Amino acid sequence: MEQSIRMVQGRIADIQRFSIHDGPGIRTIVFLKGCPFRCRWCCNPEMQEFGIQTMTVEGKTKTIGRDVSVSEVMQEVLKDRAYYRRSGGGMTLSGGECLAQPDFASALLETAHEEGLNTAIESTGFADFAVIEQKILPHLDHFLMDIKHMDPAKHKAYIGHTNERVLENAKKIAEKANRLVIRVPTVPGFNDTPAEITAIAEFAATLPGVEELHLLPYHRLGQDKYSWLGREYTLADIQPPENEHMQQLLLAAQRSGLRCQIGG
Repeated sequence: MEQSIRMVQGRIADIQRFSIHDGPGIRTIVFLKGCPFRCRWCCNPEMQEFGIQTMTVEGKTKTIGRDVSVSEVMQEVLKDRAYYRRSGGGMTLSGGECLAQPDFASALLETAHEEGLNTAIESTGFADFAVIEQKILPHLDHFLMDIKHMDPAKHKAYIGHTNERVLENAKKIAEKANRLVIRVPTVPGFNDTPAEITAIAEFAATLPGVEELHLLPYHRLGQDKYSWLGREYTLADIQPPENEHMQQLLLAAQRSGLRCQIGG
């Protein structure tokens, strides 16, 4: 049975070692291809499409996406077992949206647990909850869940889908997950007013077991990727928020009673 799990195949964009974000300790992040959302500010646009793509970087063609087995991924992940042990780290699945490949994600998480590793996912929670409950949560230590806005119309305008499924799943995940942390990508013009952050924080505070909320300031590190892919970056005129403004938003979030911080 174990061998069959390790043979499960999926499609990844990248594996990043020695990360200190997206979960506790030193971690290896596995970026899965495919995402149902089209966030205007997405810093990983090359991971939105499930298909294998090419992008032109400084005149050179780079292929984005490769099909791998769980065993192949774990060979890379397990190289840093000693660092995980010393720091309390482990493996995190990201993307894209890892829930868009539920069988592969589940097999990766289960295998990591078999190897004694801490597991986490960075996710929007946009999937059938039965899939999350049955395939993901049994093998998961940390669920880092993005909640981007409380207004369904604004959510759809900037992301391509309304937020009803996200919010409903957040309630259900909170009841079942070992640990759920809410994260808010904070984007000027989209959700960076005290009222908008307060609304998200107050909702997060109603979720059973949720104690932390992280505000993730908008950045432009992925902007060049859009031109490399032949796509337009529609937020080109938006500047990252000033630290003073982020501190104001942090104060707004803290009124919910949650432990709040800038960055994750």
